[in-house]
Amino acid sequence: MSAPTTGFRSLLKPALPFALALGIWFSPIPAGLTKEPWHLFAIFLSAIFAVILNSFPLLTASVLAVSAAVLTRTVDPGKAFAGFGNATVLLVVVAFLVANAVVKSGLGRRISLLVVSLFGRSTLGLGYSIFLTDAMIAPAFPSNTARGGVLYPIILSLAQDSGSMPDHEKNRRMGGYLMFCGMASLSVSSALWLTATSGNPIAVNLAQNYGVKISFGSWMIASSIPVLAMIALLPMVLYKLFPPGVTKTPDAPKAAREALRTMGPLTRNEWIVAVAFGFMVTGWVMAATLNLNLAAVAFAGLGALLATNVLTLDDISLQGGTLVTFIWLAVLFALSGQLNEDGFMGYVGGRLTSLLGGISWPIAYVILLVLYILMHYMFVSQTAQILALFDVFLGVAVKAGVPAFLMAFALLFASSYFSTITPQGGSQNVIFVGSGYLTQGELYRLGLLTTVFCLLVFLAIGTPWLLFLGR
Repeated sequence: MSAPTTGFRSLLKPALPFALALGIWFSPIPAGLTKEPWHLFAIFLSAIFAVILNSFPLLTASVLAVSAAVLTRTVDPGKAFAGFGNATVLLVVVAFLVANAVVKSGLGRRISLLVVSLFGRSTLGLGYSIFLTDAMIAPAFPSNTARGGVLYPIILSLAQDSGSMPDHEKNRRMGGYLMFCGMASLSVSSALWLTATSGNPIAVNLAQNYGVKISFGSWMIASSIPVLAMIALLPMVLYKLFPPGVTKTPDAPKAAREALRTMGPLTRNEWIVAVAFGFMVTGWVMAATLNLNLAAVAFAGLGALLATNVLTLDDISLQGGTLVTFIWLAVLFALSGQLNEDGFMGYVGGRLTSLLGGISWPIAYVILLVLYILMHYMFVSQTAQILALFDVFLGVAVKAGVPAFLMAFALLFASSYFSTITPQGGSQNVIFVGSGYLTQGELYRLGLLTTVFCLLVFLAIGTPWLLFLGR
């Protein structure tokens, strides 16, 4: 290939997102929208496109997007930078720092050795252990971000103790497989239990407007067949989609038990981390009952670790990736929320669903579900999409003849399993994305394939099951 051709292509890739933004910006504004949401859509879509195309890293695309939004007076600065004070964003950042303490103290290694001693004969076994652990603790956690904070340090220790490091191309794939298992398990376990994420009760209340009454028990019955099928199949599917390299570890359980004996009893720092972590988990579990702020609970645990010198300022200064994550998550969270606040998401949902007049209800049902999932490319928050589109899509589906019970649960479950479709599709993802074990391209590819797999499982298994229950 000639040098001029190579140079042209190197310039073309970063130019394409800007061309997309300008094309949308200067195209006619659709009736029903003002220029602010239309221009913000141009900026936001081009930023996501830049990441998918690998024109810019996520941080670069986010910084360019927020600066463009403010400098063009599309978004007020206070709203554009509001994500830096958002409690969910702060919770993710603190979870990173606390996870470092779990690893540094040795507690993470102790837990990972215990897991290996039970499930460690193969990497696939470790993958299943992640899914099963998450499914068991999910009903007690109203936040999948908080659960991510519990799972991440354990998974990180499992990867590191197996010799998998993010900067070693040859052996990072095992860690990448385990990290994506963590992301995928959080997405499907949130659909298994009504109380597994804060967005579920919100959607349940919205479903009541259409005569669909859902209790904890009825949710569990409805989710049991399709979601348990996803949990049973996903570790194997991900194993095929992203082979971890290391597959069989027959001697690992025996070696792990020996290592546990060598470690001896818990050290002072392990006890402190265990108590602080236990306090945080209890606070997260009881947050709804005691009206506690999840981020404040996390900050209290972090403060205890700093006060006892388990974590030091030097430890925090070494966490450069945490700052990067904080910036891009805060920016995209704020811009996505502003798109919703400006009415753009509701407008798009209404326009798309209005095209379904005259279509038979089974076809309308599938089209609406697919559209609802694809629109998550534009959201950084699952709850934000529920608030913006759940009522719109369910209302149109009922008018098209889709049984309300079926459509309500289809949207409810999709609002959980679509969270892996992008790295920023759920705040819990960011904890695992920040590990560095997976590239942006791998995250988008695996996220799309995982979401499509869950959709197919739900259509093939969940739809007949819900129709049976709704008779």
